[in-house]
Amino acid sequence: MTETTDTGEHRTPPPITREIDLSPIQRKTVKKSVMGAMAGNAIEWFDYGIYGYLTVYLSVHIFGGTEEALLWALFGFAVSFLVRPLGGIILGPLGDRIGRQKVLVFTITLISISTACIGLLPTYDMIGWWSPVLLFALRIIQGFSAGGEYAGAAVFMAEHAPDNRRGFWGSFLEFGTLLGFSAAAVLVTVMQLTLGDAFMQEWGWRIPFLLTLPLGAVALYMRKSLHESDTFEESHAQDKNTSAWQTLGDLIRNQPKQLLKIMGIVILINVAFYVVLTYMPTYLTVSLEMDATTSGLMLVGVQLVMMAVIVPLGALTDRIGRRPLLITASIGFVVLSVPAVMLLDTGVLALQILGISIFGLMLVMLLCNISATLPALFPTPVRLAGFALGYNIATSLLGGTAGLANQALIDATGSTLIPGFYLTIAGIIGLVAVLTFNETAGRSLRGDVVPGDDDQERLELGEELIGKVHA
Repeated sequence: MTETTDTGEHRTPPPITREIDLSPIQRKTVKKSVMGAMAGNAIEWFDYGIYGYLTVYLSVHIFGGTEEALLWALFGFAVSFLVRPLGGIILGPLGDRIGRQKVLVFTITLISISTACIGLLPTYDMIGWWSPVLLFALRIIQGFSAGGEYAGAAVFMAEHAPDNRRGFWGSFLEFGTLLGFSAAAVLVTVMQLTLGDAFMQEWGWRIPFLLTLPLGAVALYMRKSLHESDTFEESHAQDKNTSAWQTLGDLIRNQPKQLLKIMGIVILINVAFYVVLTYMPTYLTVSLEMDATTSGLMLVGVQLVMMAVIVPLGALTDRIGRRPLLITASIGFVVLSVPAVMLLDTGVLALQILGISIFGLMLVMLLCNISATLPALFPTPVRLAGFALGYNIATSLLGGTAGLANQALIDATGSTLIPGFYLTIAGIIGLVAVLTFNETAGRSLRGDVVPGDDDQERLELGEELIGKVHA
């Protein structure tokens, strides 16, 4: 695709924005926008994290503690992902039409309220099967709002960040993701250690869910003061579409290859994310019979290390490009997933720490990249729609269902190596997708072309480009 007008006249590619050229006010706006997006994202993943760490308690209190209760509780986690594409279909194009900020305010409000309500649910002993029905309903509401939350936050952040530092600033969004998960892990683990299992079984399991309400109020306050980026405002002023449905139609008609690309890498990202950070507590305690506190502390440690290195790795992608780390991580999951699971299955704590650390290293190389990479797969007029639709379809099919699928396969086969094989297959899919990506480090997000497609025009103008040049 070349940069031409409707009449075929050649058009100069939009300029690359550099952090050094920003005024003090513009730099303050970038920081404020990134922090607002990160705060809401942290709340979303705190919500998902506490569900993962409290799955065993939910299986007892909400699903009656039967033999199938754990699978039903894992299905409760997966069910929200089944409706995420619907949220993406509606909220994504809407964000391209009315603005990213309005969608972000809506999603954090809905997520916070629905999560807090889980902490108020009557138990199975109180109201019978109505208890899981109400849980499923709340998870569906969470899933719908999450269909626009992460995509909206990533796009909002990417469009505010200067082009030469998008990897650095984008990594803060994933820092928020890890912060939310780590906070969930720390909170549940500390409660188990200090208050005891009897307290947690009685009503302590409700507390983490209820905490979402005040945390969500803080994130909502931060987001209400945010403003749209110049990138969006320029595109919105020129956009001839009159409705969100027309935006969706333009996306499907003009960007089918980009949708397949984002779905391929998101399959790997989310399978890895939900297996390693959400399902792993259940896998270690149920399938490998590890002490719950030990597994919790081990996972918290790995997440804290990931948080420490994610921002430097994000900054590294601004210098060497996004593709090298994405390709390395994808190959790592293909080659090392089964050996890492074998280390977890040894029963030797030092080897188990090594196994989970291998997963953590490969996962953080993906996470440091995605908030800068995925928004750059689409041109501005359909960016949020493309991100939200492709991301949520892939997440719904193979991401959020990863825990349920792995546990069901382990129960059916008796093999504790299932997570390793599952991650290997996801790694192959992700690697195929990444090899088709444009390099987007240092490229502009402005305009109606896919970033990187105008590399040749930029070279003719004498610009220096990072990484592989798109031919």
